[in-house]
Amino acid sequence: MPSDIIAAFLFAQLENLEIIQDKRLNLWNRYYHNLAKSHLVDEQFGIPVVFDYASNNAHMFYLKCKNLEQRNQLIDFLKSKDIHAVFHYLSLHKSEFFLKNNKLYELTNADEFTVTLVRLPLYFELEYAQVDFITNSILEFFINK
Repeated sequence: MPSDIIAAFLFAQLENLEIIQDKRLNLWNRYYHNLAKSHLVDEQFGIPVVFDYASNNAHMFYLKCKNLEQRNQLIDFLKSKDIHAVFHYLSLHKSEFFLKNNKLYELTNADEFTVTLVRLPLYFELEYAQVDFITNSILEFFINK
């Protein structure tokens, strides 16, 4: 059972759910539009695709790099600019727990995302100017590659 402090914090978030979701979606869209207009998309990196039949809860915004080396170089470059981007995905089928209880499966798509995804900052307090700085920094990295 959550403590009273945690419950109060979560209740306050629920009361502001629509405001929080709207802001996150606006931040997500800003990332998308800032990067989608670049000729570097698909040539140097990928961005999320939301299909017409789907919705977007703006949970996260990520880039898909070409390989592990590019991903690590991008994370290091962004870190040098005080931007906290991280790798996001670990293949669950290779986790210690899974391997103890199951046979090894080859899941090449999961393994590819393990080494190529970069998760960008996305939180309610993030400012639009910060998203612009982050996307400009990403484009600077790829232009100078």
